[in-house]
Amino acid sequence: PKFIYRVEAEPAGLAAGEAYELGDRELAARLSFFLWSSIPDEELLALAEQGRLRDPAVLEQQVRRMVADPRSEALTKNFAGQWLALRNLEGHAPVVDQFPDWDDNLRQAFRQEAELFFDSMIREDHRVPELLTADYTFVNDRLAKHYGIPGVQGSRFRRVTLTDDLDVRRGLVGKGSILTVSSQPGRTSPVMRGQWIMANIIGIPPPNPPENVPDLPPPVEDAAGNARQPTMREQMEEHRKNPACSGCHNLMDPFGFALEQFDATGHWRTEDGGNPILPDSVMYDGVKVAGPADLREWLLTYNDQFMRNVAENLLTYALGRGVEYFDAPAVR
Repeated sequence: PKFIYRVEAEPAGLAAGEAYELGDRELAARLSFFLWSSIPDEELLALAEQGRLRDPAVLEQQVRRMVADPRSEALTKNFAGQWLALRNLEGHAPVVDQFPDWDDNLRQAFRQEAELFFDSMIREDHRVPELLTADYTFVNDRLAKHYGIPGVQGSRFRRVTLTDDLDVRRGLVGKGSILTVSSQPGRTSPVMRGQWIMANIIGIPPPNPPENVPDLPPPVEDAAGNARQPTMREQMEEHRKNPACSGCHNLMDPFGFALEQFDATGHWRTEDGGNPILPDSVMYDGVKVAGPADLREWLLTYNDQFMRNVAENLLTYALGRGVEYFDAPAVR
């Protein structure tokens, strides 16, 4: 069984529920599978055998060595894929008639951009809040065309600085991967985008929807039988008139409205069905925002919650279990 499972044997005579320290070998295995998604190497094992790995100075030195190793790319692919829902891109298929530019090349470019961005944060030792504000990203020609970034040729990804005219692409909320996985195949979804931000950025998932949620209202026909397709905002505001729905939607929808100028594949637009998009809304704390830049600034006011949420997600990933109340001191 030890060939297949990571076994952490409890000390003999341990009382039920009693805490105990990990041995150096178990610590080496946890550290290796956390950072490399694989077994410890000879150096890590040798330190564990010598009983030196739990020494704080040695442990920090080993963490820095392991992060600098190319094998730590597994942390980016697996953790970012789990936390940011990048894995969902594989099964996401926007409606072809509405998004004819969508193809698998763009899908893969979305994921690689997000992974390279997250990886740069780790390797360059940026502060956690810069995940929301960084003024650079990584693109190839396919993604640059989608974002409207000039002068990029070839399939190789390269780092580009996001100038003021590309401000909307800064940080996680400007990435096409996240904007796509938080949309419906045929349209944007302020609810899904709001839910994604609350769960993955702020760390406060909204409650589950009530049963028998009504569908969005159909277009209203005029006397001639013509129906103007309402904007997504108009549909959501009509939906929020239902008292059973308004409570949660008042929390989630403003996030989505601020990002509504991104379509369901993350492409920037100013109109929805010929109607101008209004990105302004009021957050649940009464602050007015209008567009991605305002939303980023608002999120930074909850910076402590964001950093705690990143720590909780990293701990969940590292331990392979959910965070419990007794983990709070470690998270802090």
